[in-house]
Amino acid sequence: MDVRAAVTAQAAKPLEVTTVQLEGPAAGEVLVLEVKATGAAATYRVDLRSLDELPARELYDLLRMRVDVFVVEQNCPYPELDGKDIDALHLRLLEGAELLGAARILKPYEPQDPSKIGRVVVSPDHRGKRLGDVLMSEAIAACERLYPENPIALSAQAHLRRFYESFGFIAVSQEYLEDGIPHIDMVRQQATQPA
Repeated sequence: MDVRAAVTAQAAKPLEVTTVQLEGPAAGEVLVLEVKATGAAATYRVDLRSLDELPARELYDLLRMRVDVFVVEQNCPYPELDGKDIDALHLRLLEGAELLGAARILKPYEPQDPSKIGRVVVSPDHRGKRLGDVLMSEAIAACERLYPENPIALSAQAHLRRFYESFGFIAVSQEYLEDGIPHIDMVRQQATQPA
């Protein structure tokens, strides 16, 4: 399944994502995207780095956005800094130096385990631009490049189930509460794996 094509196909309004430049094989890669939606064009940069590769101010911006949305906005006091960021890759969507959104990618623990996408967040100042579609498309593409033999898993807030299903994820658990918010576990098989 071509994720970028799927994003365009499922979109209510046309969305075109074109890769302009790609540098580096994995961590530290910079992917520049040209994104067009509803006739207006914008250019976003997708940046994928390990925690150690993020400059201090950029790391601060990333963590602040996550705390502002997941803890403050959702009124959900929980330990956002959970120790998993240290070994994760951080995918950031940028316009110039401004952070528009981000996602976290966790590598598989064991060879047969899934990679995981989490902490998918769009800045409140940039909602309504379908940047969540771009973030998920690029997070899936990164997992497919880095871990081509592994499925991709995520723990979705239950109200976003249909959004994640549009990217090929299927529910693999019943709904459960995590930090007081209904969630559901979902998995997406890689193209190289049987469904």
